[in-house]
Amino acid sequence: MSEDDYCLIDTARPPRADGPPYARCVLCLEPTEYPESYKGITLCPVCEWQEAQRTACSG
Repeated sequence: MSEDDYCLIDTARPPRADGPPYARCVLCLEPTEYPESYKGITLCPVCEWQEAQRTACSG
């Protein structure tokens, strides 16, 4: 198995929007890169990066 077999980030991301309207970030309410029609949790690039840092393995 490769390292990519364990990464679920790409499979958990909603599709990127081609243009407005954009969904709002569930943490800071800033516009995200995702379509407003997406149902589920959306994060802006800053919150997405912070969440990835928070949940990353340190080993």
